Amino acid sequence: MAHGLDGVETVQAAALPRSAADRILAFTNDLMVKASSAALVLAGFVLTYSVIVRYFLKISTDWQDETSVFLIIGAVFLSSAAVQALRGHVAIETIVGLLPSRVNQARQIVVDLASLAFCAFFAWKSWALLHEAWVDDYHSGSTWGPPLWIPYSLMTIGMTLLSIQILLQVIDELRRWNSAR
Repeated sequence: MAHGLDGVETVQAAALPRSAADRILAFTNDLMVKASSAALVLAGFVLTYSVIVRYFLKISTDWQDETSVFLIIGAVFLSSAAVQALRGHVAIETIVGLLPSRVNQARQIVVDLASLAFCAFFAWKSWALLHEAWVDDYHSGSTWGPPLWIPYSLMTIGMTLLSIQILLQVIDELRRWNSAR
């Protein structure tokens, strides 16, 4: 197993001039990675605080589990486009070495189109879920009961950014495909 940082995609992507959309998304991805990193650190502090307060002071904390889950949801979804931009996801690349370059390009386009279809559908459904949670004022069933639009908005923003990232990568791959002809 390897990640997409190995191989042809990185070299080819570096050779292409970056569009304004690519630069804006790269800036946004950088902000999301920083926010995600902060959210993970904060989730660690919240959970550590909870353990200390419950164990040593015998004080109940009914908010820490959902807070840490919301922070982790945000970190995962908001950083997904940045990971995709680096092709840093885990992939099995056994076939890549066996196929000719042109076939690998076609394979990458097909895989990215399938990923785009899935992520765009997920983003669309996330927007619908967010709207429903906002309009109907959904809250968690816990004793703390935070509004559910918070985690749904993090999921929606993350999946929308991921869909845009994949779309831009597909456009770049199609440009390379056409220029190689």
